[in-house]
Amino acid sequence: MNEDRLDIKTPEYVSLQFQVAGLGSRTAAFIIDQLILMAFNIAIVVIFLIIAYGQPDILFFLDLHSYLIAFIIIGIFFINWGYFFAFEYFSGGRTPGKRAMGIRVIQENGHSITLLSSFIRNLLRIIDSLPSGYFLGIIMIFFHSKHKRVGDIVAGSIVVHERKTNRKNKLSPIEKEIQARGLSKNDLIIEEWSLKSINMKDWKLIQTYVNRFLQLPKNEKDDLTKQVAAILFPKLGIELEDVDLENKLLIVYLMLKEEWEFEL
Repeated sequence: MNEDRLDIKTPEYVSLQFQVAGLGSRTAAFIIDQLILMAFNIAIVVIFLIIAYGQPDILFFLDLHSYLIAFIIIGIFFINWGYFFAFEYFSGGRTPGKRAMGIRVIQENGHSITLLSSFIRNLLRIIDSLPSGYFLGIIMIFFHSKHKRVGDIVAGSIVVHERKTNRKNKLSPIEKEIQARGLSKNDLIIEEWSLKSINMKDWKLIQTYVNRFLQLPKNEKDDLTKQVAAILFPKLGIELEDVDLENKLLIVYLMLKEEWEFEL
């Protein structure tokens, strides 16, 4: 069941193919995330007790004022809910557990998950956990044709496997060029919210630019570089200058490649 394939045609008429993540990989990712959260929750309680009483004696927990207990419970709830919401939105649909299992959340149209989609699918974890032990979510994922839980159905999201890359393959010509120039993603600082403003059309633009980069004469390449930079840089908060435009665009390509190159 976890070998199901899904073909998506995006609004930009780009065909993408995905391998839908099944119950096994999603359960393993969830367990990893829960172990991380469990350790974090325990640490919060212990630290709070140490601060409140000067020693980690669990017996003192019974003497805490009601408002302190309520504060801890509410805080832990928001941390546990916010963990999935924040990681899925700001980390390209991947919590640490999903990243470890090589899966991610995307929208049904093939785009990255939006703020609203992430909010809805994680808010509805409350429904998927009914009656207990995430029973409804497990049943839905197992029997749904696209392995969706209630949160995925309402949010219009789907969990897929990451595109597999064969590391044994030789570097492409453009990758060799980037390597020869000594460029890396750390050479340019771009805010996460700016990267979220990039859409599939923008990705295809820079992908086309990179594919033609080594083939064009210098004057044509310079013109194309300025045109592409004029479109993308304002979205990314990069100053539009005539200095190192090529290198900056190649670095932007490296940043976006991990997020947008989904095809299997």
